[in-house]
Amino acid sequence: MIPNDAGSGSDLPRGTERLVVANGVRLCVQTFGDPADPTVLLISGAASSMDGWDEGFCARLAAGRRHVVRYDQRDTGRSVASPPGAPDYAFSDLIADAVGLLDTLGVDRAHLVGISMGGGVAQCLAFAHPERVATLTLVSTSPAGPTGSELPPPSESMRAAFADPAPEPDWSDRAAVIAYLVAGERLFTGPAPFDEEAVRELSGRIVDRTTDIEAAMKNHWALKDDENPITVRPAEVTAPTLVLHGTDDPLFPLGHARALAEGIPDARLITLDGVGHQAPPARVWDTVIPAVLRHTDRG
Repeated sequence: MIPNDAGSGSDLPRGTERLVVANGVRLCVQTFGDPADPTVLLISGAASSMDGWDEGFCARLAAGRRHVVRYDQRDTGRSVASPPGAPDYAFSDLIADAVGLLDTLGVDRAHLVGISMGGGVAQCLAFAHPERVATLTLVSTSPAGPTGSELPPPSESMRAAFADPAPEPDWSDRAAVIAYLVAGERLFTGPAPFDEEAVRELSGRIVDRTTDIEAAMKNHWALKDDENPITVRPAEVTAPTLVLHGTDDPLFPLGHARALAEGIPDARLITLDGVGHQAPPARVWDTVIPAVLRHTDRG
């Protein structure tokens, strides 16, 4: 049985951050809850460290009897970093890193929760390694394979920002970098409520624990082409799939979520009213966390 209220989870064991070797590279990982419980692997989006998954969110999932794992992908947080603008890996390596991390943690099958680019990683992993995936939860993301229909473009404000990007900060100036991160988060949040104080605090924590913040902000957007890219065929994804998507997402409007839910067999879509392109904010946790716990109560 899954509790109606998972609670705060503050009394649950939380692992300290630690560096591990997975897929031959150094990654930083943190775990919450009992390793004997089903593992939920949280996969962050592009240029985002594990910090994007709020500790309170992780703890409440763990309170629902889940072993929650969050980690820094390459070039984010404390994980291995390439020179800024010159990543020495491809997108397929991020998929292999996730598999390697499960191997390192001794996890045969995991429940994957991926946001944005992390949702693409999760889809590719579920398609290429179905034996490793118990369920799939896709947050604020887009199909990683052909859909047969045209997807809606980003919002006008997002397209304008892409066409005329903000100037880079002095990457050695902590305050300037934090301001840059806050402005970027405001853009992706779109018309949804924006908690500047909380975002500024989070941005400071990200800057302080990131090996190379310039590389973190640049390298996922400059990944090498894969020699043999994984082409996901949504109709062949076998993992039970939950799609969570904000109604005000300016990067991937709601049509992207509908395409996912229609393309993956038996996928279920839950829309989050007034949420932008962001990790589920605390105001929707009472919807999101019970949904994820119900969805992962299988496999």
